[in-house]
Amino acid sequence: DKVQAGNYVVIQFGHNDSSPDKGPERYSTPEEYKANLIRFVNETRAKNAKPILCTPIMRRRFDEKSNFQDTHGIYPDMVRQVADSLRVPLVDMHRRSEKEIIKHGEEGSKKLFLHIQSGEYEVLPDVLKDDTHFSAYGARLMAALFVEGIKELKIKLSKHLKE
Repeated sequence: DKVQAGNYVVIQFGHNDSSPDKGPERYSTPEEYKANLIRFVNETRAKNAKPILCTPIMRRRFDEKSNFQDTHGIYPDMVRQVADSLRVPLVDMHRRSEKEIIKHGEEGSKKLFLHIQSGEYEVLPDVLKDDTHFSAYGARLMAALFVEGIKELKIKLSKHLKE
């Protein structure tokens, strides 16, 4: 409701949408997911605002042989298809984050995510191993990758972003 003409609207879904175990209130079938992306693009454009599609950021998953694994299945490709068919700028955080996680490696990539040792923070007394949500370091790195993607699009928004 607050979107105004000329605003940029970044549209990104995928973590919960692609997980059937999240239940019907959070999971979206591929068909529902694609329809939602199209709906949000159209609603944004109807307000004379500018949509930007963004693929989901990777989770940290490695198999028993330390090979990186994608957990989003066909969902990122669906974002790419909608971006292409509706001519919407796309920031492919799926591919960007994958490269960064692989570059850091199985052990090193833990510092990108919320891997907290017991007693490290008073408010979080227990060990936490969260391979979906980012640490402050990981969040800054992902934000930098997003800014890089916006700048590569060469849209007016990029003039307002800092390194």
